[in-house]
Amino acid sequence: MSQGSTAHAREVALASGDTVVLSWAGATDTGRRRENNQDSLLAEFPLFVVADGMGGHAGGEIASQRTIARLEEAVAAGEITTQTIETALVAAVQDITAHPDTTDEGTGTTLTGVFFTLVDDDARWVSLNIGDSRVYLLRDGALEQITTDHSVVQELITAGRLSPEEAEGHPYSNVITRAVGVSEALPPDYREFSVRDGDRFVICSDGLTKELTDYGIQHFLGLNATPDAAVDAMLSAALENGGRDNVTIIVVDVRRSASDDGSSSTAPIPVP
Repeated sequence: MSQGSTAHAREVALASGDTVVLSWAGATDTGRRRENNQDSLLAEFPLFVVADGMGGHAGGEIASQRTIARLEEAVAAGEITTQTIETALVAAVQDITAHPDTTDEGTGTTLTGVFFTLVDDDARWVSLNIGDSRVYLLRDGALEQITTDHSVVQELITAGRLSPEEAEGHPYSNVITRAVGVSEALPPDYREFSVRDGDRFVICSDGLTKELTDYGIQHFLGLNATPDAAVDAMLSAALENGGRDNVTIIVVDVRRSASDDGSSSTAPIPVP
């Protein structure tokens, strides 16, 4: 089970003189119906990701934990780019395949999140996604899901054969079309975003979105000004609403301001 989340912060001074302060918190919980937690998370500057494992009692844990461990090694090495992420995922797939408890071909994990980087001396976000865990962005009062689910249901919605309302409770709602696992090492989908003052990211496994609508997520963000309070409130609500699956949440808040003198107190992170 989870404990109360703890907020962390990092300040980055940009070449323009702007200062970006990131604050974040994350938590994971087994939920009320599962025996074990197959979710894993990494919330360590500049990478914030959630992995939701699948494939038997032990297989899902192995897949999500090895994926997060390889990404943690990439963060420790000092540079996060699309290339270092994909290198880590290849290593994770090798780990999963070689593990003695990985016998089910369905063993794998979702992976979704964002990383902070510099492009032409300006701060940028890059989202990444494999599977049906999600990243939301609250910007200018509007909440948007910025990742696209890799799922059978989403493909039916995109093809116009299913409405979003009909997707709720669909028998294939848990069937994903892409994963990090023994059968593939496909690169994630990426999107790039500007870094704006006041932005808030929510990165979560489907254990949250099974229990909270997008409106509910925005509601709890509005009630809770800090990332740790927002994580704890959404986690509590998901459990109260049934907690049918493992629940994992990261909230990342952005503050961006112009420096008075343009001085830099924090070295910029490496540019990919």
